[in-house]
Amino acid sequence: MFSRILREFRQRIRDADYIVTIHADEEMDEDGLTIFDVEEIILCGRIAARQKDRETGEWKYLIRGETISGEEAIVVAKRSVTGKLVIVTVYVEHVE
Repeated sequence: MFSRILREFRQRIRDADYIVTIHADEEMDEDGLTIFDVEEIILCGRIAARQKDRETGEWKYLIRGETISGEEAIVVAKRSVTGKLVIVTVYVEHVE
């Protein structure tokens, strides 16, 4: 459904044309993830959902995939006004 967006995001990862928010960096630390996990999720995962940010009206995409160690995780990403990929947050799906 969002194949064009996913191709664009993957190219941004390959070109290292992305930024990671402080919030995403903190969440990565909390869940024991690295930037390599984020890259793996975007390069091999799929867009599970699209959400509109209530404050900015921007579209955010939830990309579900596996980390390098095989854990299921989600990366929330969007395009910036400058065209860069912005990693908004990252989290591991904890099944209870």
